[in-house]
Amino acid sequence: MKSSVNQFSTQFEWILNVINVGVHIVNKDGDTVFYNKMMAHIDGLDREQVLGENIFQLYPSLTDESSTLHVALEKGIETIESIQTYVNLKEKKITSINSTYPLYEDGEIIGAVEIAKDITKVMSMYDQIVDLRSQLAETHKKNKFFEGTATYHFSDLIGSSPAFQEAISLAKKAARTHSPVMIYGPTGTGKELIAQSIHNVSAQRNQPFIAQNCAAVPKELMEGLLFGTTKGAFTGAMDRLGIFEQANGGTLFLDELNSLDLGLQAKLLRVLQEGEVRRVGGSKEQKINVKIIAAMNISPDEALERGIIRSDLFFRLNVVTIQMPSLLERKMDIPEIVNHFIQKFNKSFFSDVRGISQKAMQRLLQYSWPGNIRELGHAIELAFNVMDTGEVMIEEHHLPAYLFPSGKYSVSNAQSHHPPLKDKIDLPVVLEEMEREMIINMFEKYNGNISKTAEALNIKRQGLQYKLTKYGIEKVYAAGSKEPK
Repeated sequence: MKSSVNQFSTQFEWILNVINVGVHIVNKDGDTVFYNKMMAHIDGLDREQVLGENIFQLYPSLTDESSTLHVALEKGIETIESIQTYVNLKEKKITSINSTYPLYEDGEIIGAVEIAKDITKVMSMYDQIVDLRSQLAETHKKNKFFEGTATYHFSDLIGSSPAFQEAISLAKKAARTHSPVMIYGPTGTGKELIAQSIHNVSAQRNQPFIAQNCAAVPKELMEGLLFGTTKGAFTGAMDRLGIFEQANGGTLFLDELNSLDLGLQAKLLRVLQEGEVRRVGGSKEQKINVKIIAAMNISPDEALERGIIRSDLFFRLNVVTIQMPSLLERKMDIPEIVNHFIQKFNKSFFSDVRGISQKAMQRLLQYSWPGNIRELGHAIELAFNVMDTGEVMIEEHHLPAYLFPSGKYSVSNAQSHHPPLKDKIDLPVVLEEMEREMIINMFEKYNGNISKTAEALNIKRQGLQYKLTKYGIEKVYAAGSKEPK
């Protein structure tokens, strides 16, 4: 029996060393008894120099109050997903999200375990974004001639199909009032362009336009980003404006609202109802006057049914609802949109492409465009990259291979299986298109199962989810599957 226990103990240690979160275990005196490889990577320390060392020797910047491990040992208090910034022995500043638990035996605390996720790079980017936005807000206050920060206008939006024109008409009406606006539609349909256009004809057009993707920031940082922070709110926190304060007097666009944590949704609702915001760790309420435009990439009915958006928040925001049609629903607009992209890329590529052949246009019209206008733009950009010097018409063989049912170009579609290349191409764009095609093919093969697709591509599930969003690959590819797993 004892050998069996020892055998499993070895297996458990192996498991803790291969998982992608840091694990740090200390005894009742605060001395390290286990420290896995990921924790060593996060801290930038060698495991050998850590084992047996006390937490305050390893992290001299921590105190009795700020060390979650010490608090667990002394008070038996669990700390769940707390942001902690500290300096290690090598004087490297590290930020992690920690969950810390006391360990008991016969009712007595015998140690503590900390599970950590490294967000040092994310926190650095977060700090830079917040600082930059704060500088822009200060610039706006000092310069009364500041023209705002939204660049798109209704005149930039292309399309004459009834569904698209209906969305534009409703958006223009929504710009006349201060009421909240909810925009929904598939990825790549231009929801932020509509939001910027609303701002640019509203009474707030000379005030800030702040856009925030709710899926782009870890939930632990999102509250501080939305509402601001007070020095000491958490270890390393500084006095900072949140995006509500930065957008005061203007427009705040919250994209992918359905990705916002439900707890934060409740706090967001309170801010909207009371018109006041309180910074994280603060005690004072700050009056704010912000027009809210929210967006979701799924229908409101689906979001409510799946319980990923609070009904009270939804109905508070759902004063004006604008549905953005997919490109599949407005295919009559494709020729006009393609012409727009040709003019755009002629300028950036210093080219003189004059149009697109009838066969190539027919190929575009036959495709379903799950990534919508964004995907169409990528397809035209790829064509510019593979066109030979002197060519002035986009032909079928210039288009991405995934537009063809077989996934390959036929002899009738091209002069050769490999389209001619320019003397100079934008390699990152070409590689992105190749990556996108491979993901689509594998996603279809595994019927939209994200875990199996990620495994087949030898990438992490989170990485695949990011790429699915980036390339506009939606669950329409999941043939035979109601929803990606």
